[in-house]
Amino acid sequence: MQHATPAAPAVRETLERLLASETFGRSERARKLIRYLVEREQAGEADRLKGFSIAMDVFGKDGDFDPSTDAVVRVQAGRLRELLQQYFANEGIAEPVRIAIPRGGYVPAYELNAIRLPEVAKPAEQAPAAAAPAEHPNTADEAVAPAALLAPAAAPAPSVARHLTFFWMAIVVVIAMLGVLILRQGGGALLAGGDLPATFESAGLTSSIAPSPASEALPLVYIAVKASGADASRVAASLRAGLSGFDTIDFIGRDTVDKTDPVASATSFMFDVLPGPGAGEITIELQSVATGRVLLSRNLTAADSAPSAVEDRIAGILSSALPASGTIYNYIEQSGIQNGLTQCLLLNGKYYLDQNARTHEAAYRCLETLAENGAKSSLVYSELASLHLEAVNDHYAYPPDATIEKAMTFAHRAVQMGPTSPYAHRSYGYINSRLGNADEALRWMRKAHDLNPYDVSMAAAYGYGLVFAGRYAEGTPLLAHAVDASSGHPTWWDFGLFAGELMLGDTSKAAIASSALRTTATKSHYLAARLIGARISGQDSLARKLLDELTAKFPKFAANPRATFIDRKYPADLTERLVGALRAAGLGDAS
Repeated sequence: MQHATPAAPAVRETLERLLASETFGRSERARKLIRYLVEREQAGEADRLKGFSIAMDVFGKDGDFDPSTDAVVRVQAGRLRELLQQYFANEGIAEPVRIAIPRGGYVPAYELNAIRLPEVAKPAEQAPAAAAPAEHPNTADEAVAPAALLAPAAAPAPSVARHLTFFWMAIVVVIAMLGVLILRQGGGALLAGGDLPATFESAGLTSSIAPSPASEALPLVYIAVKASGADASRVAASLRAGLSGFDTIDFIGRDTVDKTDPVASATSFMFDVLPGPGAGEITIELQSVATGRVLLSRNLTAADSAPSAVEDRIAGILSSALPASGTIYNYIEQSGIQNGLTQCLLLNGKYYLDQNARTHEAAYRCLETLAENGAKSSLVYSELASLHLEAVNDHYAYPPDATIEKAMTFAHRAVQMGPTSPYAHRSYGYINSRLGNADEALRWMRKAHDLNPYDVSMAAAYGYGLVFAGRYAEGTPLLAHAVDASSGHPTWWDFGLFAGELMLGDTSKAAIASSALRTTATKSHYLAARLIGARISGQDSLARKLLDELTAKFPKFAANPRATFIDRKYPADLTERLVGALRAAGLGDAS
């Protein structure tokens, strides 16, 4: 990374892309803080960036604010540093400028990024297909890749080049070995952006996933403990326990990594437990085995690795790294090395981030092809079960004639094939919830959470189940913790948190949760939540706009929202509260 000072326009452009990213999309506080810090520094007011002024200007504290007793600025700055690191390791890897907030202060630092992902040459026979435009672009999902907007980066300094020599050589070897694999798997166009072809067969999706063990291979994850002492042992033990519970990876419980197979090592990853920079500190780094590139780095203080805190801290790290929306799968997608199952899980993750019919069909067809080819992974059937139920709930055109009974069949098979799978138990609980079997739904979701307490998505599912079983005081804190721990979480977490906070009487928190649903306008109940939130927060013009949109897009819901809530098996008191809030927001008589 170069240490020349970037030009102000480049800094501003990077900031705007960062603020619009998925990484920062669900953290209003982080967006507000990074904008304030960068704009003040760029305006020549770096000397103003002290804890006291930040507390007042950004977080609304008054003159009585005492930084020695109120850690809001330190906590939010720490969270911001993590999000910046996550962004520039994933979505923002090709940004020309990298922004950091050095520890010990709040003044932003900027560096020119001399490292780019290598340009992977497409096989000759794929080039025409890659160049052809999508038949039906989905403009709502379109995004221009940052790299396409940038001039070529300056050459790295000689010292950087020497350090990167091995990195680039390894990349060349891996690319050469993967050429045939990538060609055989195909379907990458579905993951490269928001555009989906008119037919999935034309994209090579149905024919590209051959029934073989390789098509169901998951990323391999190893652990290497290179620090000593009681704290390091405790961190390593918690890390091992957490890794063993995730369905989306294969955890190899030994330090030795087999690098003899370039194809396998391309999707192999190592968690290193290292001595930290300070006394009593531990650093956890996640890196690609093939390239040595560090994908995630977290420093744990002595307090973080204490017995009372270490599990929660490790849960946050693993929940940001291992799911299909996490660091490892983002790296696999960016590198173009996905196979059949990882491709399907990536599509599945994209659906739950935006929840529209196009991404639903892409994920469903992908998993359906694996199932038709005799998939052995319980993940295939658990995620098909959930997607099938989504088709029932939201009346998607695909699959035709979706039924709750068919969803239950998929879920039952998932549990049979994966009796200790958290994902299988969660899907079974979800279907029981839709059937109105609240006690049975909670039993299965609680079991999913017990099977992997390190996965915050399981805690979120259990919390969601509790909220929609009318147990708001129990479920809302679980959802709030999950939302706070994971910035790139599915939208249904925010809706569950909105409902829980509304029923607990914290309308301010309910309004904040509803605002996170702004990217999803394809569901009537999400738009209804946004309308209620806008009304609560006094945003009258936005409320009028949302009211018009809700009435135009969902006339049946607007005429009788109560029927939708009853059909979805909402608790009676939640139904009444939502109907009353919609009536207050101007939705007809909200009968």
